[in-house]
Formats: sequence, C-alpha cells, structure tokens
Amino acid sequence: MTAPYGPPPTDALPACYRHPGRHTGLRCTRCDRPTCPECLRDAAVGQQCVECVNEGRRSVRQPVNAVGGRMTQRPVLVYLLIAVNVVIFGITVVQAGSIAGNSNSPLFDAWVTWPRAAALNGEWWRLVTGGFLHYGFIHIAVNMLSLWMLGRDLERILGRVRFAAVYFLSLIGGSVAVMLFSSPDTGAAGASTALYGLMGCYLVAILRLKLDPRPILITLAVNVFITFTLPGISITGHFGGLVVGAIAMAAIVYAPAKNRQWWQGGAMVALLLVLVLMYVTRAAQLVSALGPGS
Repeated sequence: MTAPYGPPPTDALPACYRHPGRHTGLRCTRCDRPTCPECLRDAAVGQQCVECVNEGRRSVRQPVNAVGGRMTQRPVLVYLLIAVNVVIFGITVVQAGSIAGNSNSPLFDAWVTWPRAAALNGEWWRLVTGGFLHYGFIHIAVNMLSLWMLGRDLERILGRVRFAAVYFLSLIGGSVAVMLFSSPDTGAAGASTALYGLMGCYLVAILRLKLDPRPILITLAVNVFITFTLPGISITGHFGGLVVGAIAMAAIVYAPAKNRQWWQGGAMVALLLVLVLMYVTRAAQLVSALGPGS
C-alpha cells in the first residue's frame, strides 16, 4: 500500500522556537532552529531568525568618520538640551509670575553665573547652571534656534559623547571667562557660551572636514548682531566659549589616528583641568581682594 501524496500532517512538524503553538517546516539557516515565517528575516544567505539577525548586527563593526565617531542618524542630546532649557525657563517664569521678568525668580538667583558668589561662597555649580537660564522669551528663543541649527549636524558628526564634552566644556569656558574678565557683581546667564563654543567647533570642522559653512555663517551673524546691539550681553562669556570650543574641536579632529579615542579623551580631561585651575585661582584672587565676608 503506498503512502498518500502531499505535505506531512501539521502536527508532525516541529514547533517554532518562539511560538510553541505554531508548527513549521522552516528553519533558521544560521542556528537551524524551527522558525515560523513571522520570525524569519531575509539574510545574505537564506533566512535567519530574529535573534540571529540581531546578534549578527551587534558583531558587525560600525564604520567611523574622520573624528573617530560613529555617525548618529538621530540627534538626541540636542533635543534633550532644548527640552531642559525650556523646562527651566518655564520654572523661572512661574516663580517670577512674568515672562519678561523671569530673572526675579528664586531659581534664577540661585543658579545665575555670579562671580562673587562662585568665588566667595564656593558656589562653583553656578559656572554650569547659569548656562541653562535665560532672560525673557527672545533670549531663549534665539538660543534654542541656534542650538537646533548647529547642534544637529555636530552631534551626528561627533557622536553623543564627544558632543556632550564639547558643549559642556564650552559652557564652563565661557563662565570662567566671565569670572576672569567681568565685574564680580555681574551676573551672566544663557546657553550662548556653549553655543559660541559650538560655533568655534564648526569653524574648525569646516577647515578640517570641509563641511557646509552656511548654518554657521547664518547663526554667527545673528548672534553677533544680538551681542553688540542688545544691552547686558556678556561679550567675555561668548568669547570664552568660542575659544574653548575651538580648542576642544581642534583636539578632536587633529588627534592622531592611532589610539585616537585616548588622545581625544586625554585632551578633554586636560582642558577641563585647566578650566578648573583657572576657576580656583581666580576665586582665590577674589577672596583675597574682596574678603570672605564681602
């Protein structure tokens, strides 16, 4: 007696390793496990299960660009920084009960970059927190637009770690410049110090990587116009951020190819230590000149 033609009964087939209730005659070409059509993915050779595809992606070495970073498709830190700045601005507005007069809020008073407090009271965090405060709507609107225009491309090029290092080093560099060259009783606030650092980065990157200069030229023109036309703008803070950002970017793009990450990381740490030393030295000078009880 001959066996009937046709496919074997369904219950005679093995079950999918991810769906025990589904019987299948298909298998992963990599691990040879029974896999239903829903769990298979097209591969270079045959079809592979989801786990094998993901494992293969992890094992493939991702290409790096000229600065040693992996090209980031979607900028994350730029949008996160914008969100943080907007939220903090909203808090100051609520506390002050005014958009134009948000600098009268307690948070603004506690965070603004005030050299006297940073030196005499040891409130070193003002060198960072001041970069997240803004005087009124126009100030934050212009700065966030500039961050959006400049930051997206730089985060893609540098990667998130390098971008974060450059951003915060520029912010601190601008604040240190305020301590060095501005009056001890002059308060400075705004992301402009970090943004001018990004402009310095972009200028160096244009020379080294031959990037499109239009975003930096537009942003630089707008910010220079605001710097020299509106009262109360910290020119020293802008200049400090620009210089530190350019130095940081030069250390990144001109680092030797061999052990590039170590060279870049070492340069960032060294630059931070120099800024800390400058802050400590200036704070000691202000304490000596003004007295701890001033």
